[in-house]
Amino acid sequence: MAQQTVMERLEILADAAKYDASCASSGTAKRNSKGGKGIGSTEGMGICHAYAPDGRCISLLKILLTNHCVFDCHYCINRKSSNTRRARFTPQEVVDLTLAFYRRNYIEGLFLSSGIVKSSSHTMEQLIEVARILREGHDFRGYIHLKTIPEADPELVARAGLYADRVSINVELPTVAGLTRLAPDKSAGQIEGAMGTVKDAIVEARDARRKFRSAPKFAPAGQSTQMIVGADAASDADIVGRASTLYDRFSLRRVYYSAFSPIPDASAVLPLKRPPLIREHRLYQSDWLMRFYGYAPGEVQQATDAGGMLPLDIDPKLAWALKFRDRFPVDVNRAPREALLRVPGLGVRAVNAILAARRQRRLRLDDIARLTVSLAKVRPFLVAEDWRPVLLTDKADLRTLVAPKKAEQLELFAA
Repeated sequence: MAQQTVMERLEILADAAKYDASCASSGTAKRNSKGGKGIGSTEGMGICHAYAPDGRCISLLKILLTNHCVFDCHYCINRKSSNTRRARFTPQEVVDLTLAFYRRNYIEGLFLSSGIVKSSSHTMEQLIEVARILREGHDFRGYIHLKTIPEADPELVARAGLYADRVSINVELPTVAGLTRLAPDKSAGQIEGAMGTVKDAIVEARDARRKFRSAPKFAPAGQSTQMIVGADAASDADIVGRASTLYDRFSLRRVYYSAFSPIPDASAVLPLKRPPLIREHRLYQSDWLMRFYGYAPGEVQQATDAGGMLPLDIDPKLAWALKFRDRFPVDVNRAPREALLRVPGLGVRAVNAILAARRQRRLRLDDIARLTVSLAKVRPFLVAEDWRPVLLTDKADLRTLVAPKKAEQLELFAA
């Protein structure tokens, strides 16, 4: 077999990395190379694109070190029994690619994951070596996200955070039963143990930084994880509950959701088709409700149907409001922030604007219309100076009135 070129391997390993969604760069420490010191930056605008909380676009080189793997996870295209093209980089080759891409202004950082070769600890050492050479050999100050391997030696998992801005450990599937069935080489206990190791190291590093400014930083952008949606029988209620537990136990920055995608030569235990992408979107919306809108996990789960699934035609916030109409309407001129955040159609920025504006004057419906995309969704759930929904909130067909209209495909040659 002819030896693969760097570009051929890059094509294979960049494509193999596309299934990992957990590559956002929010929360990283700001570093730059002003004054001729170092190379790279975590700031500015910038081929994988992630977005920081302030809206900045962060371009990342997103690749695998190798797609060879000794594990046989049913849902993974890189599993050892899969008939796929294989490739591998050395740590130095990844370093050279990262620097070359950065100098051409293609990227601002690196997202690096890998299949498992030889052993988990050997692979983890290779991942860490890439980050070490970049940081110590080239004073690289750009963003680095390392996908850590829970089966590796805990000391190696802990070392990763000394070089990376963010580390992540995928829980893979929402339930232990699903993980046991679809990823027999993985252990839920090992995964959670590794996440606990990272959490403890982050806390210790923060405490040390408070006492000694020279103490090294450890994963300043925290840790994240990812769950595959639709590969097993877990309901949305199961997934919401699992995500909430992970946030509480391990202080995660983000839980990412990735809709299962059928792969070539798929195992017979996998579903034949992928779940609707809108399901993934609804789970992200439910995640937002817990993180920014003050909803308890149990309240988000109340928005699901009898089978534990979130509705696909409306967002979970609207679904919850329709189930608990006794909480509405809310007076925009008097209600506390917590109540306003529950009004469908009002986001965090809109609520903050309402709170600021009502200190000056009484708000009318036209004022609210300027803060929301859909006034029709908002009207049944609020009271303004010149508006009361009267019986609208209690209408039997309210869901039909506030649900977004389905897109209609127009005929190209209609008369």
